[in-house]
Amino acid sequence: MINPYFEEEHRLLRDQVRKFVEKEIVPHGEAWEEQGYVPRELLLKMGELGFLGLTHEEKYGGSQLDVRAAAVLAEELGRSSFAGVTITTLVHTNMASPHLALAGSDEQKQQYLPDIIAGKKITAVCVTEPAAGSDVAGIKARAVRDGDDWVINGSKMFITNGVHGDIFFVAAKTDPDAKGSRGISMFIVEKGTPGFEIGRSLKKHGWRSSDTAELFFDNVRVPAKNLLGEENKGFYAVMKNFQHERIMLSAMGVGEAQKALDMTIENVKQRQAFGGALFDKDVVRDKLARAQTKVSLAQNYTYYVAWLDAQGADCIKEVSMLKAYACDIANEVMYDCLQLHGGMGFMSESPIERMYRDARVLTIGGGATEVMYGEVAKRL
Repeated sequence: MINPYFEEEHRLLRDQVRKFVEKEIVPHGEAWEEQGYVPRELLLKMGELGFLGLTHEEKYGGSQLDVRAAAVLAEELGRSSFAGVTITTLVHTNMASPHLALAGSDEQKQQYLPDIIAGKKITAVCVTEPAAGSDVAGIKARAVRDGDDWVINGSKMFITNGVHGDIFFVAAKTDPDAKGSRGISMFIVEKGTPGFEIGRSLKKHGWRSSDTAELFFDNVRVPAKNLLGEENKGFYAVMKNFQHERIMLSAMGVGEAQKALDMTIENVKQRQAFGGALFDKDVVRDKLARAQTKVSLAQNYTYYVAWLDAQGADCIKEVSMLKAYACDIANEVMYDCLQLHGGMGFMSESPIERMYRDARVLTIGGGATEVMYGEVAKRL
């Protein structure tokens, strides 16, 4: 089907990622769920194929494409059915490293971006705290200037790639007297910096092949050159990057929902009940048709919003509506798909059971649904 929002390069990328998923992720995903993280070897392979630098500048090894390419990557990884692998990748490509790409100096980008794009160094973004998630302005972590250094103290929670990451982009208050949103700065902190500790690897309801950590900063001293962007302007950098993060999560959810629906259609065509294939029952066909309609609407709105962003439009309202709607739809469709799998859908050996768990966090991470509709309401 002709899609007006994409070009030939996006179609080729989609085909390439889909083949990669089937060959390199699907056969090994269960093992990675058990071990709790994605092996570096996979990320290095993705780096070699250019998947980790789609939106980064060519001079650092990237492809310098717009968010539409990243949305294709997110959707196709979502179709793998292993959301932990998907989020490990997307945090690195479109949620953490863009802080460096957008706000970093030429020196900072030259130092870090080539290895980030190659998959040799994996990134994480450290904003969320035990008492501050969607409320970024409420963070308590503190950074104080001391001569040629900044000294960071505080903690971070629910940090994806926190256990196995190498480079961390950390939000901390640098002006405690300023209004919350005006007194935050971003810093580059490398693994192994004295005082920077991984508290624990967190066990989760879903995304189990993604490592998630609680992090502690105890008098962590970083050189002044590790300030990322302007002092006290970190809040705005986080908010700006949230736009792409929310598009990525929406595309990821759409990919997951479509894959679950495809699996369910195949399942009910094979299952025999009440004297025939379950697919032949009107109530089942109706449920599937309604689910496909919802997914297709969410998918096409994802494409539109990605295209809108690529045109340079101010689309905070549209991105917020997309994030809320697409992620809600992913959860609704997962519910219906598990229901149609019957008892087997409730078994941990069933892929749909894992996908149902994984989808739940989509309405929480990157801005909860309630927060997204709040952003929409501000702009009505």
